[in-house]
Amino acid sequence: MLWRLAALLILAAAPLRAEEVVLGLSSDKVAITATFDGSEILIFGAVKREAPIPETTLDVVITVSGPSLPVQVRRKDRQFGIWINTDMVDLDAAPSFYAVATTGPLDKVLSNTEDLRHRISIPRAIRSVGAASMAPNVDVGNFTDALIRIKRDQNAYQMRESAVVLDEQTLFRTAISLPANLTEGAYQTRIFLTREGRVVSQYQTVIDVRKVGLERWLFTMSREQPMLYGLMSLAIAIAAGWGASAAFQIMRRG
Repeated sequence: MLWRLAALLILAAAPLRAEEVVLGLSSDKVAITATFDGSEILIFGAVKREAPIPETTLDVVITVSGPSLPVQVRRKDRQFGIWINTDMVDLDAAPSFYAVATTGPLDKVLSNTEDLRHRISIPRAIRSVGAASMAPNVDVGNFTDALIRIKRDQNAYQMRESAVVLDEQTLFRTAISLPANLTEGAYQTRIFLTREGRVVSQYQTVIDVRKVGLERWLFTMSREQPMLYGLMSLAIAIAAGWGASAAFQIMRRG
């Protein structure tokens, strides 16, 4: 297979170390166009060693993280027959997209200590340090869980256990599905090699996600020339309304 050949080629080209990741991507750039409806990135690589394979089992954990932004999470309760916002928590930073793929159950391939150190699991990737001090009477964990649930429903947060294929403790591969509503920016891609739950090696690279074509032109105009963008949007709305009205009049006469 092509991915296996590519992994062997990059393995041969890498410098020798005790045990390290040599990575390949099917694409390191994603173009968001007007017709973009999602994409899939194949992540593959190899483990290069200068010593015999250890007896302990090797596992691989891969994460892909989109740009992190502050997020405000609100809770609604029904009072007097209507739904109103009752509580609110500001999370310091949450990735716009986050995917974790592993060779096995996450709690088996990664210890809690290593998860805390490297912020690998989805809850660890969300930073909410300041939220507890800003809302001392609110359980921040419930709001974090709600955000994760919403993002999972949107396919923006993915936990893909046993989705990484590892051959002979050397060659690995997985595929990450990117949804249509991607945020533009650098998507940090990390690969961790673990043994008995401990990280023994890691590698990091970036997938660049950018708007192109008409999408890029409109996005740039909205940021750099907001007045012109607003006038153009208004003109398009007026023209569309006039066109619909004219078409309706013609249909009535016919």
